[in-house]
Amino acid sequence: MNTDGDLVREVLSGDEAAWAVLVREYAPLVWSVARRHRLSRADAADASQNTWIAIAGGLATLRHPERLAGWIATTARRECLKIQAAGAREIPADRLEVLEPADTGPEPAALRSARDRLLWQAFASLPGRCQDLLELVAQAPELTYAQLGRALGMKAGSVGQTRGRCLELLRRRLATLDIREESAG
Repeated sequence: MNTDGDLVREVLSGDEAAWAVLVREYAPLVWSVARRHRLSRADAADASQNTWIAIAGGLATLRHPERLAGWIATTARRECLKIQAAGAREIPADRLEVLEPADTGPEPAALRSARDRLLWQAFASLPGRCQDLLELVAQAPELTYAQLGRALGMKAGSVGQTRGRCLELLRRRLATLDIREESAG
């Protein structure tokens, strides 16, 4: 199996070994997408399982098998959003008494800081490809360049160089906003 297209064809022909390869190859991507959505470990596991069920049911409808990684990441993202939407309506009864107002405590204060707003402003001004790459690297540092490349539709050999260019662009944007590297970390 040389390409994702070959892998998809093998899986669709009923090859169980090909399915095992697909799962082994893309499980880290699915898990990283779930964790990037800041789901609890249990919810991330549910999202991962739901993603594989959706992939198994929808693989035959995949129009561009060469874009398998992106399709898997999108499927995982959608499953995460479903779980987040369901969870947003739930508050466990044992937590009702310990909830603090949203505007108190150190975390909201830090999130409101001017430096953080400027940092996110600089990040948001990056091209979408840079945002996607840097976010995935930050949220799933265990992914290899090959996995990152598949997830983002890039050649594995260009991931490192692109990452470097994106980080340099972010540094320049931060410098124009007068955020120095030592104060950003």
